[in-house]
Amino acid sequence: MTLPYTIRTESTHWEEQYLALMDHIWRHGDERRDRTGVGTRSVFGAQIRCDLSDNRMPLLTTKRVYWKTATREFLWFLTGDTNIRSLCAQGVEIWTDWPLDRYRKETGDPISREDFSARIVADEAFARQWGDLGPVYGKQWVDWPNYQPAGDGLYRKAEGINQIADLVHSLRHNPGSRRHILEGWNVAELDSMALPPCHKTYQFHVADGRLSGVLYQRSADVALGLPFNLWSAALFIRMLAQQCDLEPGELVWMGGDTHLYLNHEDLVEAQLQRKPSGEPRMGLARRPETIFDYAIEDFVVPDYAPQGKLAAPVAV
Repeated sequence: MTLPYTIRTESTHWEEQYLALMDHIWRHGDERRDRTGVGTRSVFGAQIRCDLSDNRMPLLTTKRVYWKTATREFLWFLTGDTNIRSLCAQGVEIWTDWPLDRYRKETGDPISREDFSARIVADEAFARQWGDLGPVYGKQWVDWPNYQPAGDGLYRKAEGINQIADLVHSLRHNPGSRRHILEGWNVAELDSMALPPCHKTYQFHVADGRLSGVLYQRSADVALGLPFNLWSAALFIRMLAQQCDLEPGELVWMGGDTHLYLNHEDLVEAQLQRKPSGEPRMGLARRPETIFDYAIEDFVVPDYAPQGKLAAPVAV
């Protein structure tokens, strides 16, 4: 496959793919308006491939990526929780802007993000009213709505489908299957979600004792979101591989609408001046009983020495 952008030839570092994609979007992407009103430069269809053998992880070195924050979010997904309260209690604010925006619009209260988050943590009733995101990722992953025939053409709600548990069972007992799929795009519930799933579909493949995974992402914010998405997808593969007695193989990331926001210009121009350095790796401190039992302390990233932080505003 010929890509519409050129990977730098002076290095074979996986991150060159990311920078080449960023450069191509910024220089040649279609400029368009989007739902946030900020505007983007966008391409449709992109791919990044990352080798995960020998504990390698797709962790950017040209800017700092807060991998613990991304990991806490992923572990939160696995609980099935859809309320930001437990995230805020851990200092993870990546989902706070959506309920905060709703609260401000509905109440007229210009509360700060910091004060809103603190109140979510301190006041359980307030969190129930204002902190829920609807049936986002975790709900679909571990409790996909399920209905069974009840006679006379009627259906009754049954126990939800735990796609994660089913995936682990499938990988263990039928590794050659082409149905190792995790899906977040529940058409019936999209309108109830604070944000429909961006990293929507995962598929896994076992060959020669190695587990590889594809992530299809319908919408990718390359500057802010994609570094987290790459890390989390690789993390998922690593956890599944450990639980299923497999070795990690390759992460294949595929983007649909792959874009940079127009107000990210300073970040983009600065990052494109940098060159990757180092090869981040992640160790697993233990093997929990199930994939649902990991804790943040189980993930060890030694010697991560990225270049300086680059910040940009989140488009809500």
